[in-house]
Amino acid sequence: MRRSRWLAGWKDSGTKPVIYHCISRVVDKQFVFEERECEAFRMFFRMYENFSGCRVLAYCVMSNHFHLLLEVPRMADGGLSDEELLQRLGGLYSEVVVAGVAAELVEARKSSMGADDGAGKERVAAIHARFTYRMHDLSEFMKGLLIRFTRWFNRVHSRSGTLWEERFKSVIVESGVAARTISAYIDLNPVRAGMVKDPKDYRWSSYGEAVGGGRKGNGKKAREGLVRAYFCDQGVGLEAEQWQDASRLYRRLMGLALGRKPGRADVTGAGKRVAKNMLNSADLLESKGNGTVLKDLGMTQMLHCRVRYFTDGAVIGSKEFVNEAFARARERFSAKRKDGARAMKGSGSGAKGQLWSARDLRVMV
Repeated sequence: MRRSRWLAGWKDSGTKPVIYHCISRVVDKQFVFEERECEAFRMFFRMYENFSGCRVLAYCVMSNHFHLLLEVPRMADGGLSDEELLQRLGGLYSEVVVAGVAAELVEARKSSMGADDGAGKERVAAIHARFTYRMHDLSEFMKGLLIRFTRWFNRVHSRSGTLWEERFKSVIVESGVAARTISAYIDLNPVRAGMVKDPKDYRWSSYGEAVGGGRKGNGKKAREGLVRAYFCDQGVGLEAEQWQDASRLYRRLMGLALGRKPGRADVTGAGKRVAKNMLNSADLLESKGNGTVLKDLGMTQMLHCRVRYFTDGAVIGSKEFVNEAFARARERFSAKRKDGARAMKGSGSGAKGQLWSARDLRVMV
């Protein structure tokens, strides 16, 4: 039986960020993402960002699958103004469509000021509802993105039928350690696959775009997302101007450079200076005087391995966070299970004491 999707129980409360790690694979694991396809996919998810109000904090488009770290803020109290709605529509629809909706709203507003006041307001609400039900919603974002890309791909390649394997996967991610760890895990995909030695050299990822710039050459959207992913537990929003600080810390977390010359560092030990390789070295990250300012950097070595918990763990975060999600979805589990948090094993054991999973995976972890 197919499991129903885990959704954050606080998704409409506004009390904490609602973040998901989303993954989808191409049917039969075909390698379909070449340069043109990667560019189109990135264009489409940016369009859906602008339309939906959701935010892509980190991403990586690989040859036969993709990863998104997606924040889904709740709709603002009172909904959208007409101007905000039209601006959102402009992110996804043509000028002709937007102009048609604008004309409908003008006519409905006129009706709401006349004798037919109630009916006019209902018309305005109905126009908004035609579009807003697809905003601030995980499933609608992913559904729209996958369908639109499939239509484009099938038209370009003269094919028909589905492009994706089953439904997309999603894991609820806590802000803070979990969000920045999984964003780094996403950006390190091409390194783990042996495609590049440094994630900055991979164009179709959030870090590669942030460092090298996207099609417009500035990488601002990618920088905003990674700043938010790294600092969202500290109340920082999509603030590209904080990229300089975030990029240094983020690169440390990925186990590269540590804010110094890439690849090597001199570390004092036993009365002499010893050169150590910085890449993939948890020991170096934890060594005295390496400039590390975050406690979670000991997980760096883990990030260079495939960690199945990050794609199948259902909920990833602190023990308290996972137990809260468990309590809100108690009906999913047998009466024998007393709590939700499960320690990660195997390649995920580097997160011991910092990250827990809602699922206790036993095979290929």
